[in-house]
Amino acid sequence: MTKVLFAAAEGAPFYKTGGLGDVAYALPQALHAAGLDVRVVLPYYSQKMPAKYAKQMQNLAQFTVQVGGVEKYVGVKTLALGGVPYYLIDNEEFFGRGGLYGYWDDGGRFGFFQMALIEMMQVLDFIPDVLHVNDWHTAFVPVLLRDKYGWITPYQGIKTELTIHNLQFQGWFPPSILDTVFGIGRQYFHADGFAQDGQVNWLKGGINFADVVTTVSPTYAQEIQTPAFGEHLDGTLRRQAGKLRGILNGIDTKLYDPATDANVKATYSAKTIKDKAKDKRDLQKTVGLPQRSVPIFGIVSRLTRQKGMDQLLAALETLLPGLDIQVVMLGTGDGDIEEGFNHLRDRFAGKVASLVRFDEGLAQKIYGGADFFVMPSAFEPSGLAQMMAMRYGTLPIVHETGGLRDSVQPYDETTGAGTGFSYYDFTPQVLADTLVRAATIYQKQPKVYAQLQQQAMAQDFDWVHAAKLYIASYR
Repeated sequence: MTKVLFAAAEGAPFYKTGGLGDVAYALPQALHAAGLDVRVVLPYYSQKMPAKYAKQMQNLAQFTVQVGGVEKYVGVKTLALGGVPYYLIDNEEFFGRGGLYGYWDDGGRFGFFQMALIEMMQVLDFIPDVLHVNDWHTAFVPVLLRDKYGWITPYQGIKTELTIHNLQFQGWFPPSILDTVFGIGRQYFHADGFAQDGQVNWLKGGINFADVVTTVSPTYAQEIQTPAFGEHLDGTLRRQAGKLRGILNGIDTKLYDPATDANVKATYSAKTIKDKAKDKRDLQKTVGLPQRSVPIFGIVSRLTRQKGMDQLLAALETLLPGLDIQVVMLGTGDGDIEEGFNHLRDRFAGKVASLVRFDEGLAQKIYGGADFFVMPSAFEPSGLAQMMAMRYGTLPIVHETGGLRDSVQPYDETTGAGTGFSYYDFTPQVLADTLVRAATIYQKQPKVYAQLQQQAMAQDFDWVHAAKLYIASYR
């Protein structure tokens, strides 16, 4: 049986800030279901751990690791979920805080975590065949296994896989971190190791030292090898292209199921899609919009320029005066974009609902009640919301990039194929044209719209498919 240790800085259902947290739960569960011995290691953020899980934790081991020559306590707590053992690295100095990231000493915090999880393997006598690390917080593990821990015989057979969930975040630190945290020399502090512009770049080190590098969609794997998307690592990624591959994320198809979702007014399936109209009226009532038979464009997003929200604001400014639609926006983010949606709400009463907050139940209502789901991201490594929307028969409107391109088939008027709408040129005008096209088909070609709904709901984004590809990469 293949043994896998899956390492990440966050993981649902304990704590998550984005897609990494979802993947760190769903992928190990799918790998376990496929017969692998997979275990997950995370930091123990004591202030963020939900009480019901904190009560289930058992103390498994304790030891120390040296951080810059100083012995630091490591506690290992454990519990199992769905048959998957979780190991949580406990140290109040590093992880007993109100947040997960964004602290001045993140280099020390996650440097400690990486050394602790490596040394934990011997303490627990669990030596995996594959150590699967994720994003910059754990990307230095392949370097440490070669450099600091290369003398440990049981570790010499471990293969490593690095998954990049978002190349923007790389883990940049001054060279002094090699001494003050890791206690290693500078033999790999060069362009083919982990040096970048005079700094230590953890993600670059992981790319160069890992046996396999994966990203969360095939298109993103190609995009990040170009200067436009490569975040200054495109040259490194092109040199390592032989071990780079893209695997599209999945979603929890049991959780995101309109036939069983308790958050929607009326459950439905592809065969009973007419009941979706009840959820549309419920959504309108919930957000204070008139219950009218006009197309509803739903948005559940971080309100940032990376998500294309500035372009969406510009497009709606031109469309709302003359186009008979409704818009429901749920999210938080940049202050000027929040204000922009609130301005649209005030200016176009009865057409726009601006809900500047996070509300998971309401997000489900939007998936279930909207007619279209808008994701105009500048770049999107994978994206999950477009897949969730399709599960609910809510047609996505996306910019053709990354996982959006890989998961949404644009409507083809000639063949009738498609699961949504997409556009290539990243401008407000092209986005506006695409919104008009979608609204027109909804209003004037209801049979076409209904067929696209059926085709979208027929897509299978279950994690079992991604798990097979990860298993192939492990092999």
